Amino acid sequence: MQKRKALITGITGQDGSFLAELLLAKDYEVYGIVRRSSSFNRGRIDHLHQPSEISGLRLIYGDMNDSSSLNKALRTVKPDEIYNLAAQSHVRVSFDIPEYTGEVTALGTLRMLEAIRESGISPRFYQASSSELFGNTPEIPQHETTPFLPRSPYAISKLFAYWTTVNYRESYNMFAVNGILFNHESERRGENFVSRKITRSAARIKLGLQDKLVLGNLDARRDWGYAKDYVEAMWLMLQQDKPDDYVIATGESHSVRDLLDVCFSRIDLDWHDYVEISPHYFRPSEVNHLMGDASKALRELGWRPTINFEGLIHIMVDADLADLQANNKFQDPNAGELEYQRAAR
Repeated sequence: MQKRKALITGITGQDGSFLAELLLAKDYEVYGIVRRSSSFNRGRIDHLHQPSEISGLRLIYGDMNDSSSLNKALRTVKPDEIYNLAAQSHVRVSFDIPEYTGEVTALGTLRMLEAIRESGISPRFYQASSSELFGNTPEIPQHETTPFLPRSPYAISKLFAYWTTVNYRESYNMFAVNGILFNHESERRGENFVSRKITRSAARIKLGLQDKLVLGNLDARRDWGYAKDYVEAMWLMLQQDKPDDYVIATGESHSVRDLLDVCFSRIDLDWHDYVEISPHYFRPSEVNHLMGDASKALRELGWRPTINFEGLIHIMVDADLADLQANNKFQDPNAGELEYQRAAR
């Protein structure tokens, strides 16, 4: 029997790497679209890519800003499934680079869907939507019919991508779905995201490599799950008889303070002794409370999370401690942000 083929955009990210592992374990041929860049950023998938003849993973060059490269990728691979995970995915940064965020996150999705339509093939398409679509909606918890009230360029771009996916499904009879995923983290999360920034910094503080941790709004509440659970939901959506949209969440919300409590308690420290607040890390418009209702996913996909909030934070801080101890890494987690600020002056 011929193997199914999957094409993943954003394969070098947290979700892309976990999804690639999942699909390879299910005996797919997996193709990932990667951009050419001046820095090599494939650390999350290095263990999968060598050698590609054995692993089943192949990388091809492309860009969500370049329609011709997307068309070429589809003609080359002829995938059975496409997972569109590529985005400028940092909410705070989207306020600084709104045009680029819209180009990649919104129009990139349109380019991919149009490439599918023009290709003559009929792959199943997964669009990575976001809980940020809901913004400051008064409805808690949020589910598939909750009104969207986006509060950032990132969320607005994701809203465009969401409705474009729905439009192509309804207009061209595509099997196209939106996974409205609430916050999902892991030991592979980028260090500029608050969850990983906290666990990485806590590990560095424990080892005497860092003195303080600078954060923004500690009162924001989010529904945090484990990314490895969430990519399973992505795959399940594309195995259904009919395409539909699904909220994926744990059904619990916790504040950034709660995250600090669990993280620093794990390493027997009091976060109050190390955390400082800076206005720089506040968003121009904040989203106060996100919590998802994934009952539809449980009912129709049979999906439920396996890792709770405390377990997730323990996984992350334990992994950061082990990594720092094994590799003797001394890089300041704020270094990239500081370089960005210097460049912007």
